[in-house]
Amino acid sequence: MKTYKYRAIAPDGSAVNGVVEAYDEFEAIDQIHQTCPVVESIKPVRTERRINIDLNEPLWVSNKTLALTANQFFIMLKAGLSMSRVIELIAEQSNDKLMKRILRACASDVAAGYSLAGSLEKNGKKIPAVFIETVRAGEESGTLEDAFHNLEIYYTRAHKTKKKVKSAMTYPIIVLIIAVIVIAVVMVVLVPTMTDTLEGFGTELPGVTLALIAISDFFAASWYILLIIFAALGIFIFAFGKTEKGKLAYSKIRMKLPVLGKIARYNAAAQTANSLATLLAAGLPVTRALDIVSRMLDMRCVGEELNKAVAKLESGMSLGEALKDSKYLPAMLIEMITVGESSGMLEDTLRTIGQYYTDEATAASDSALALMEPMITIILGVVVGFIVIAIYIPMFSMSSGGGM
Repeated sequence: MKTYKYRAIAPDGSAVNGVVEAYDEFEAIDQIHQTCPVVESIKPVRTERRINIDLNEPLWVSNKTLALTANQFFIMLKAGLSMSRVIELIAEQSNDKLMKRILRACASDVAAGYSLAGSLEKNGKKIPAVFIETVRAGEESGTLEDAFHNLEIYYTRAHKTKKKVKSAMTYPIIVLIIAVIVIAVVMVVLVPTMTDTLEGFGTELPGVTLALIAISDFFAASWYILLIIFAALGIFIFAFGKTEKGKLAYSKIRMKLPVLGKIARYNAAAQTANSLATLLAAGLPVTRALDIVSRMLDMRCVGEELNKAVAKLESGMSLGEALKDSKYLPAMLIEMITVGESSGMLEDTLRTIGQYYTDEATAASDSALALMEPMITIILGVVVGFIVIAIYIPMFSMSSGGGM
């Protein structure tokens, strides 16, 4: 609810100033008209926002939480409970603080007679557009239970895929971090001690040892400068990536990378197909569904192509024709969409091809990770071997010289 300040004219002609609480400006005017026939001015009251930071609250609603929430809505609505009561119960049971806060805010709106989708759109800025629009379509078509069931399937699949990739990435990332720390300690602490000892013997050091000493001296003298540079670069990359221009640029770069580009292409195809299937199953027209997907895709370059395809759809083209010039979506996906449209089974075709590309993305990720582990081992072996050789060659030389 929002608070509005107004100035109106009462039936006796006197001026009236007051405030009213309403969902939007139109409802506020309707309430004022019940006592005052003329509304001269109305504007929302600006309230001071207190910044309450809860470090335990997640930054966004996870796929796991969305799947669980959709499942709870499906079960409770099927049992015949009222929408306002369902929201209250799910809010009480939710362990996700962000979802709990969103649902509590929605409960009063829905109890006042407003739609769940509209309330989610107002209060749930961190809930994906696919979730909100599927709920909206379900409310408009009277198939809300089916809409939540489809959302449960969609987000359960997304959660499992993301969890598998995250689990596979954990080991190489930990190994890489530990290796970087160990090598940094060796270069900054151990190597200077060893080189001081070697230089104390007064013998001529080999080139590989001199190179190691130069590298060690550089890191020891400039580590804080390097830290500042890398921190600044990281902040710039992160900040630029938050802008629309940055998201578009990064997505295009990712699509062109040798191995990761293939994974990104498969993920984009899977997300496009699965999202479209979910929205179409909820009863949305193809044009509206494509517009929503174009705005929520992780790969913005694909979203830009889908956005251009929306205009082609509105001009009378089929979905397959509108997407045929795509640079980033796989040709097989577009061909299957064309087949699905021709057969009148577009939704089922999208689900099938979406699952196919989900599996392909997972397989490609597994292959990339399988190659990553030996590559990390080889790189670390080369670095460690260089350090060992640089330190021990002069020792062996001195030992051989002493024995002569």
